[in-house]
Amino acid sequence: MSITHNAARARRTWLVALGVAFLLGAAACGSDSPTSPSQQNRSYNQVQRLGNPLLSEVFLLKKDHPTHGSIGPSDDVAAFTTNVKGFVAAFRPQATTLQNTLAGALLPDVLIVQTDRAGSTAGWLSWALANGWGGRKLTDDVVDIGLSGIFSDLLDPTQAVCKPFTLPLCTDNVGSHSAFTGTFPYLAAPK
Repeated sequence: MSITHNAARARRTWLVALGVAFLLGAAACGSDSPTSPSQQNRSYNQVQRLGNPLLSEVFLLKKDHPTHGSIGPSDDVAAFTTNVKGFVAAFRPQATTLQNTLAGALLPDVLIVQTDRAGSTAGWLSWALANGWGGRKLTDDVVDIGLSGIFSDLLDPTQAVCKPFTLPLCTDNVGSHSAFTGTFPYLAAPK
């Protein structure tokens, strides 16, 4: 009988120790100590952002890149509308509707996704150009889309220079990346 009594006592001691360890662990998880890593104050320095491809690389002057990289999208319209319109006006001075449309589509520099649209209409600037889903597919040739936006009848049929995606001004004759994988980051390794 004493062996059974000792085993029960050892089991009780073990359960009490386990309970105490559990309570101590639970108390540590709820610590409000300012020294815990999750409570440290951190500051971040925004270095760059790029929602719409080609905006900073084509429409903005190089001297404006630091400003573009340091402000938020809410400041883009005030800061860069003149740049976008001016770039288009350099090639298409009479196409004021086109200048306004591109400035409105590219600013603020964010990717817009219309989740109430069909996913099959996804594509760069499709929300602005064709009431589409928006976002950007990996297969989107943003250079050709951008050139067609400036020089074709895609956005302003009255001032067209060429049909969308045709030579010489509406394409760079370079296809989009074509090797993809089934897992993130989806792009194949460079060759």
